[in-house]
Amino acid sequence: MDFTLTEEQQTLKDEARRWLGERYPSEEPWADDWQQLAELGWLGVSVPEEAGGAGLGFLEEAVLHEELGRALYPGPYFATVGLALAGLPAEEQEQVATGGRRWSAAVGGLVPDLDKVDAVLAGGEQVAAEGERLESIDPSRTLSRLEGHGDDSSQGIDLARARAALACEAVGVSQRALELGVEHASTRQQFGRPIGVYQAVSHPLADTFVETELARSLAYWAAWAVAEGDEQAATAAAAAKAYASEAAVAACERSIQVHGGTGFTWEHVLHRYYKRALWIEHFAGTPGELRAEVAGAILD
Repeated sequence: MDFTLTEEQQTLKDEARRWLGERYPSEEPWADDWQQLAELGWLGVSVPEEAGGAGLGFLEEAVLHEELGRALYPGPYFATVGLALAGLPAEEQEQVATGGRRWSAAVGGLVPDLDKVDAVLAGGEQVAAEGERLESIDPSRTLSRLEGHGDDSSQGIDLARARAALACEAVGVSQRALELGVEHASTRQQFGRPIGVYQAVSHPLADTFVETELARSLAYWAAWAVAEGDEQAATAAAAAKAYASEAAVAACERSIQVHGGTGFTWEHVLHRYYKRALWIEHFAGTPGELRAEVAGAILD
């Protein structure tokens, strides 16, 4: 069985990296490029052609989630496409694909990017995008609470799909943290030698490489299971998010250490990747909670 990306998927990945690399990460507030994402076909990549989408699948969407994570994209792509889209009727999915409407959804009463969307799915209903904004570890991805919607608000949400999307995004964060660490270790010199020749620097980066590749395998297994409607989809997504989110946090921590004093400054982008990794780790189930779900599934 061939587990590599298809030619179409690789082209999508390359184009996404090029387009995002020209714009993000950025210190500027999020520019409303939603219509451009629609023109690129990213908003409707998994929406059927008859509903105005590209008619591809969740694997192609997973490729985009990874690249958006690597670019630290600040718009509501996860909220709309990764979280809410699958629970919307066909006519609303068509609106999303054309860039006409942005959505989020409530998971346990918590709504990501409420201030950037037009409507919210909560408890199987469509409600106004109004709620109390909470303090979030990641300023580029806000978190709000809907009044009158508690733990039952996740009804109608495909949690496996959302968790798989977050796992792929976490892989993108890990990958970029690794690249930044390797770049610094290859160019920064101490005693006339690149610091990467020292084991205290190279070994943590090697650990990050190993964990990132394992996280990528888990994330794409989960994406495949979701795309195929496999009976293991929920377990695969829980396992992937638990591991990939922890790997992303560790990747950022190691890269910050490798950068030394520079890594701790506000001017360096690493602290923003770290915050995104922490956000992913805690939304829609912490690693501990997800491992309990996996244990329940395999022990039955």
